[in-house]
Amino acid sequence: MTQASLMRRITDYANRANPYPLYEELRKTPVLHEEEGGPYVISAYYDIQSLLHDPRISSDATNLAVAGDDELSGPEAATGLPPSFIRLDPPEHDRLRRIANRSFGPPHRARRIDSMRDELAEIVSGLIDGFGDTQQIDVVDQFAYPFPVTVICRLLGVPREDEPRFRAWVDPLVASLDPDTRKGADADFQRAAQEARMQLGMYLAGLVEQRTKEPRDDMLSDLATSHGPDGAMSMMEVLSTAVLLLIAGHETTVNLITNGMLTLLRHPEILQRLRDHPGLAVNIVEELLRYEPPVQLVPQRTCIADVELRRVTIPKGSRIWLVLAAGNRDPERFQDPDRFDPDRKDIEHLGFGSGIHSCFGAPLARLETQLALSELARRLDNPRLVEDPPPYRQNAVLRGPRHLNVGIDGVHP
Repeated sequence: MTQASLMRRITDYANRANPYPLYEELRKTPVLHEEEGGPYVISAYYDIQSLLHDPRISSDATNLAVAGDDELSGPEAATGLPPSFIRLDPPEHDRLRRIANRSFGPPHRARRIDSMRDELAEIVSGLIDGFGDTQQIDVVDQFAYPFPVTVICRLLGVPREDEPRFRAWVDPLVASLDPDTRKGADADFQRAAQEARMQLGMYLAGLVEQRTKEPRDDMLSDLATSHGPDGAMSMMEVLSTAVLLLIAGHETTVNLITNGMLTLLRHPEILQRLRDHPGLAVNIVEELLRYEPPVQLVPQRTCIADVELRRVTIPKGSRIWLVLAAGNRDPERFQDPDRFDPDRKDIEHLGFGSGIHSCFGAPLARLETQLALSELARRLDNPRLVEDPPPYRQNAVLRGPRHLNVGIDGVHP
């Protein structure tokens, strides 16, 4: 195999089920530049961590050297909205993120996520109850996919009676974000995605306007009425932030839950430990974020100055791909990195990124996944994989099974 073909093999769907041997090979060339004009690919843990904190590495979409790359589309690309703060640099990034954080976490809403614990548990229980009397379930379609959408609806303040309509808009919108789906889409698919974008945008705009006049205890009300030291968000900024939470948060959480269940079924002794000790879910989720991260690589970065790394000069204007999943299994950082070990004492993973762009929704994703996996472990009777490996999504960036069919003997109350 020639080195020039390595990234093509990593992004090839044929290797989606197990890219980790390719990541091991990638780390042999920690700064890989395969072709003129192509990205510089970074795969070592400490290099990735350093660059995630480096102000010479820009996240601003306007700095991308090559526009229109399918892999570089952000969650707002399919909506016609301006970039959300994850696609901006300071100071504008910092302003918008601070405003958003006022309604999402400490110090202003320190208990917002934790206070949702009972509601999240109720949603989880309802979805598992919905499995009914069956011998096989699809963890993705019947659980991991609907769960985060419902949670985001509750967080934003979408009325419960509107949740079915909301999900009907989200489904084609999320599907339209997958580059491979877009390439093979027919006219009906394109029309459905366009209609969903329009309907969702109109609905959210109406809801924001309503919350501006009559605020409630929800995130949309906070975003629409916040007037702190950083000023207020415009209507378009509120909508971009809502879409960021909805789409980016949804896809990563679906993959984290599904990758988690797949990993537990491959490690039945750990699944049994979780069944006996639900508190182990905290460690399990952290190790999952290292071992099978839902975001495999971050391609939306550009050098705004020359960067010297391992005696390689990465020129200003170059694109950089940070392969988080390769860094998470770097033996220079983690002992026995290919072993799934929830007892690992030092799990400072890159699963949620690092630096100013570390995952905004990480506290919510952690709690959702902890509750989901512990309750699935407790309630499913004799769960087992129907096929291994399962079919995967096309997307090389957001990696996870498209379906996860699991045989069961029943569902415990």
